[in-house]
Amino acid sequence: MTALLLALPVVLPLLCAGVTLLGLPGRVIRVLGTLVLAGVLVDAAALLVLTDTRGPQSVHIGGWPAPLGITLVADRLSALLLTVSVLVTLAVLLFAIGQGTAEKRQSSAEVFHPAYLLLVTGVSLAFLTGDLFNLFVAFEILLAASYVLITLDADGNRTRAGMTYTIISLTSSLLFLTLVGLVYAATGTVTLAQLGPRLAELPDGLRGALALLLLAVLGIKAAIVPLHFWLPDSYPTAPAPITAVFAALLTKVAVYALLRTQTLLFPRSSVWTLLACVAIATMIVGILGALAQDDINRLLSFTLVSHIGFMLFGLALFDTTGLTGTVLYMVHHIVVQAALFLAAALAVRHTGTTGLDRMAQRPVPAPLVAVLFAVPALSLAGVPPFSGFVAKLTLLRAGAWQGGTAAYALAATALLTSLLTLYAMTRIWTRAFMRQKPYPERRDAPPPGTPASGAARRPQRRAVRYGARLMTAATAVMVMTSVAVAVFAGPLARVGERAAHELLDPRAYRSVVLTEEDR
Repeated sequence: MTALLLALPVVLPLLCAGVTLLGLPGRVIRVLGTLVLAGVLVDAAALLVLTDTRGPQSVHIGGWPAPLGITLVADRLSALLLTVSVLVTLAVLLFAIGQGTAEKRQSSAEVFHPAYLLLVTGVSLAFLTGDLFNLFVAFEILLAASYVLITLDADGNRTRAGMTYTIISLTSSLLFLTLVGLVYAATGTVTLAQLGPRLAELPDGLRGALALLLLAVLGIKAAIVPLHFWLPDSYPTAPAPITAVFAALLTKVAVYALLRTQTLLFPRSSVWTLLACVAIATMIVGILGALAQDDINRLLSFTLVSHIGFMLFGLALFDTTGLTGTVLYMVHHIVVQAALFLAAALAVRHTGTTGLDRMAQRPVPAPLVAVLFAVPALSLAGVPPFSGFVAKLTLLRAGAWQGGTAAYALAATALLTSLLTLYAMTRIWTRAFMRQKPYPERRDAPPPGTPASGAARRPQRRAVRYGARLMTAATAVMVMTSVAVAVFAGPLARVGERAAHELLDPRAYRSVVLTEEDR
């Protein structure tokens, strides 16, 4: 049973991606993809319960034990992030179906669904893999899918942005593969459970160089300053659902990889000053970049970069409270970032523009859209009692308890960034929603060649209304999930604290992967 729970999040969407290439009708493909993601969500939730009650779980693919074979491992951290991530991908898929992103042309529908399911496969494998090489493979799977999605139905601007994204991603992948080769040459293994003790035996200079190379590789993928420049130029050009899922998941997968590898391979007993400086720079540069933007999607993309710094905050402290805050912040940010981009897409659909100054001249979006944007915006800024406040409070408490110049600088920067985030969200609110022009009833023009009679256009109007309701419902699910994160902050914080303990004391993780002889 455990083997099935661990394998399904990787195997099921991969098999479904293959099935969608068999020329099935579009409606069947949409239903199949939705059911598969719903099934993976149930599986991930069961895996979370199992790991929280019984500790880490593993399965050796094909019966080959580590380090010879491929091992999938789940602990509280990976199961929690997998559950939240699959929930987001399911909601975004429903939004995409409602918007018609995948159905503008038949060729798009045939490409979107398998690429999207392949993206889910890569995300699941990244959370569950037990070795460094298959972590590289997981990134390649999700990046290959993202190359397709970011250039779907692309015009000239989107193609150029997609090329930037592709080149940067390939560069980081080449560095990652180089890192894997160097680690294997130095230690004779790529199994994460074995690497910690073996890396500890290396000379300090070589060990430090490998740690820095790993930080640089994953820093590119996580858009850490100064390696962030590609993200604000790439994400805003993609279709809204794709931007939402990229913003919610891709950088967080890289942050998860940083958490896993730095705590398991390069454990520390004190504050990591270099990472603290990087976290401070990421928070400040990202939010100042956001304040300089007029485009709503670019503004949100820069805030995404900025708030990666909050996750590095906890990792830099390298203690239980700090890592607990990082885990909570990752859960909060995955949900809130998806909700913000989806709500922004609804506002853009109503106003017909992404420019904030132009939005101020357009009719006001519906009140429901304003509410759906306001809740995650306040949460991102850390306003109580929303989920962002809970996560930031945990990080600030960790900084206060840790003490020292680096910890206090991190805490002060986090407070300043939160205030500037609130100002950035207020800019969007005042231009997009706080105006006097009423919102007129939307009347979508029929496609060319459609008969002029009202009876002939009635089915099309029903389809448009259904799509709009599905988009709104998917966004509402994400917003309500962010509220649920705040409501259940106590139990979630306890799970996060237990996950932090497992990160700092990986004996249980190693015991389910390796035999006593291999350890």
